[in-house]
Amino acid sequence: MPSDLKQWLECRAAQYVAGQGANTITPQQALAPPLAGLQIFDAPLLGFGRADDPLFDTFLSPQIIGPHYLTPRQWMPGSVSVVSFFLPFTAAVRHANRQNFSWPALAWLHARIEGQALVTQLARHLCEGLQQRGYTAMIPLLDERFRIDDAPFPGDRQFRFGNTTNWSERHAAYVCGLGTFSLSRALITRRGTAGRLGSLLTDAPIEPDERPYHTYDAYCTRCGACIRHCPVGAITLQGGKSNALCGRMVMDTNIAYGDYYGCGKCQVAVPCESAIPGQPTDLLRSAP
Repeated sequence: MPSDLKQWLECRAAQYVAGQGANTITPQQALAPPLAGLQIFDAPLLGFGRADDPLFDTFLSPQIIGPHYLTPRQWMPGSVSVVSFFLPFTAAVRHANRQNFSWPALAWLHARIEGQALVTQLARHLCEGLQQRGYTAMIPLLDERFRIDDAPFPGDRQFRFGNTTNWSERHAAYVCGLGTFSLSRALITRRGTAGRLGSLLTDAPIEPDERPYHTYDAYCTRCGACIRHCPVGAITLQGGKSNALCGRMVMDTNIAYGDYYGCGKCQVAVPCESAIPGQPTDLLRSAP
């Protein structure tokens, strides 16, 4: 059953994304006419972990996330499994954001905002499917306990930018075997860093994936490409990414575009844009 359930979730996620009109920018949404019809995501990657994995406890360290972080068992006491997914941006979205390294492409802003909306829809779709099978499931990002510190943006909390949260999609994905951290603090998956992450918790017994790495930054070559591409100098080899500097850039785009914001220059025209640097793209288990 656990193996069958894993395959079922992978198929359910892939079919949902492929069949969703929300994965395409409509003429009404488009910030510019040529963006109508833009596809945001390619097929998703899924990873699975144990809710009681000891790695989650290490995130309570102030050097990683901090004591405000909630582990899966704190979010959902009966949780058994963590389901993490990565939705990679299409080549069209990535190509658009390579054209100007001082300001984000409109396509990237759509991928950030409408893309995140689809991430939420997919998480709910997977949750509902598990519940229909008799399991309990929940989404930390949508729970009333979810908190973002120092978030300057009003409105829907899932679209705000902050320095730290009490649940991290990237760290959940790391535990679930989806990838490791880059110098810019993005997660390098077998489809690269350019995309969006989501997760949910469930009491369904799903076999966890093996982590094909042993260190948090195993896939990062520290090549420095993300440093050169950052328009505000927020990334250094010594200190990684400065959330304060990055946040100011993102806030500037929010001021310019109202409901839209983003940047993503550290995730394009870099070796980890759409693959693990120096490794075949099929290193990890393929999505259906």
